Amino acid sequence: MKFRAIMGALCAAGLLGGVATAQAAESLEVLHWWTSGGESKAVGVLKDDMTKQGYVWKDFAVAGGAGAAAMTALKTQVISGNAPSAAQIKGPLIQEWAEQGVLVPIDSVAGDWKANLPPQIDKIIHADGKYVAAPFSVHRVNWVWINKAALDKVGGKAPTTWPEFFALADKFKAAGIQPVAAGGQPWQDLTLWEDVVLSQGADFYKKALVDLDQKTLTSQQMVGVFDTVRKIESYMDNGRTGRDWNLATAMVINGKAGMQFMGDWAKGEFANANKQPGTDYVCAAVPGTAKAYTFNVDSFVFFQQKGQKAATAGQLALAKTIMSPEFQEQFSLYKGSIPVRLGVDMSKFDDCAKKSYADEQTAIKAGGYVPSLAHGMAQPDATAGAITDVVTKFMNSTQDSKSAVEALAKAAKTK
Repeated sequence: MKFRAIMGALCAAGLLGGVATAQAAESLEVLHWWTSGGESKAVGVLKDDMTKQGYVWKDFAVAGGAGAAAMTALKTQVISGNAPSAAQIKGPLIQEWAEQGVLVPIDSVAGDWKANLPPQIDKIIHADGKYVAAPFSVHRVNWVWINKAALDKVGGKAPTTWPEFFALADKFKAAGIQPVAAGGQPWQDLTLWEDVVLSQGADFYKKALVDLDQKTLTSQQMVGVFDTVRKIESYMDNGRTGRDWNLATAMVINGKAGMQFMGDWAKGEFANANKQPGTDYVCAAVPGTAKAYTFNVDSFVFFQQKGQKAATAGQLALAKTIMSPEFQEQFSLYKGSIPVRLGVDMSKFDDCAKKSYADEQTAIKAGGYVPSLAHGMAQPDATAGAITDVVTKFMNSTQDSKSAVEALAKAAKTK
């Protein structure tokens, strides 16, 4: 009784106001896979913004560059009735979760989104005519990252064709520099492979990886894609098996390797190491893809909480914050991406980001703006997974290109 009396007196005096506020603050459990240096710094911006708005951020980070482990964790959470407030999801998977009836619409804070998003991306974050996801930023996948000191040492320049690429790789090899840094993980294998598909032209890419056209998939041109991948693979080191993408990036940063095929989240690693574009490293479009752009867009979807059909105040605040010009700018500065929101001031961005933004606008107008298969934007998981298996098997065996193409055609029929 004495305890209750003392607590009552303290509350009456306002001395427990802080405790009461903390208890009333909405908790936001956020599932994502941003765990590398540059990524952690970027998501920290959102955490700080939400904390300042009075919400309690509960971080649910699951390591793994392509998010496969995170998606497994998400399914477990939802099935057990403990869906997070928000989760990092992209591409067709957004629609799949919406079809399960577990997402909440966020239209009330999406007033100007349609006018400020590329049409190809605005379409992806809708379900049944309602916004169900908030997009963070745009990553260009078809980049090659080159160590500038190594490039200068061999007297080379950024390659624009495959013959130029292999000539540079030979120069690195002769100089005792590992020509290509890579991680032997399925999603990294597929990233390289789709880069080479894109080098055959945006129309070829769309027919093959978006439309899954059997004639294109079984063409002699596709056999040539596998041949090129096999040749690139010959310039990788034997220790790549299981290597994380950011460790491969570190090889380029440290000058142990000359080049890496990776999306521009790699730039966040360079920035985190205090490296400058043009001075310490070079960013160049994958040979043959200068006018094309494979996009990878991360978004948060928002799950029903305790059976509620509407979004909570915290979920709406989170969505609104994500799409604010101020957050879009700061997040991408740390992440290595560019804002998904059009018209954001790019003056603080480095030359690689400015090039990415300019190339994006060109690709959108020219029809070369295409979704990345390797990063969950082009096909449902089952189809993408089947194609990934084909590419990974090819890169980890002595399989010939023709039989790989036959397997590819069968995999594309997976539903």
